[in-house]
Amino acid sequence: MEMAKFRRAAQLMTVVACVLMGGTWILQDSKAKQASSNQTATPADGYTVHVTAPHNVNGHIMGPYHHFCKVMKSHPVIVCQIYDSANPNDMLTQVEFIIAKKLVRPAVSLNDWNRLWHDHAVEVAGGRVQVLDLPPDKAKEVADLVATTDGIIYSFQFDGKVPNGKVVMAQAVGHRPLTAKEFEQSREQALAANAPR
Repeated sequence: MEMAKFRRAAQLMTVVACVLMGGTWILQDSKAKQASSNQTATPADGYTVHVTAPHNVNGHIMGPYHHFCKVMKSHPVIVCQIYDSANPNDMLTQVEFIIAKKLVRPAVSLNDWNRLWHDHAVEVAGGRVQVLDLPPDKAKEVADLVATTDGIIYSFQFDGKVPNGKVVMAQAVGHRPLTAKEFEQSREQALAANAPR
């Protein structure tokens, strides 16, 4: 009889332990799900437009580089994190600011534009910009939007796998410096586009 009571108590304790462990697991799992669904947004969120294009870096055509871009403002202002590959563990090697011509052209000098900036209409028309991971109609919308912009690329330099603190300005492969007349015309068009209607 004592043995039967002992067995019954052991079974009851086993059931209670399983319920407690199961309840703890469910509580932890629900807390993890709640935490992940309530995570605060960060500036790193939203770099989801995936584009590839080659760049001219230190006089060498390199790439294609993988751009992961985010639209910051609708005029447009776009920022791209650029990697050598799409490997999730790849190191960030460049950053490109893609900004509406109507904002860039009035704000920079001809010399600075020719040295540092490039016209994305030239790159898109040349077929070098490839929009990935989107249906063809949406990829065309992205390419058409980007064609209204100028870009500037900051390329971080490395000694092996370690950044060395040097930054060079990379350039688009199809970049063509503008003449003073072409630049002034584009500036006037940009100013007209910015004028209140």
